[in-house]
Amino acid sequence: MASFSELVWQATRRIPKGKVATYSVIAKLIKRPKAVRAVGNALNKNPYAPAVPCHRVVRSDGSVGGFASGSGNKIKLLRSEKINIINNKVKPLKDYLFKG
Repeated sequence: MASFSELVWQATRRIPKGKVATYSVIAKLIKRPKAVRAVGNALNKNPYAPAVPCHRVVRSDGSVGGFASGSGNKIKLLRSEKINIINNKVKPLKDYLFKG
């Protein structure tokens, strides 16, 4: 049986280039809808980047959130995938949102 972190990384791997998911979406995809914070903790320890694109996971309000190598690097990666970032938020979030 896969560990919690492995489930998070498997779900995150499904986010296509040019799209983002929220921590909440990932929690729902792995059938642990209340484990939003734990999803963030698992992504912070992601040993499989960039195969597991944790930079594509953002907060529910569109804010980019944290990133192990800094939010500036996360923004650069998102912009390189043509995701619009204004004031550290994905805008409009609905245009880029992956729901699984």
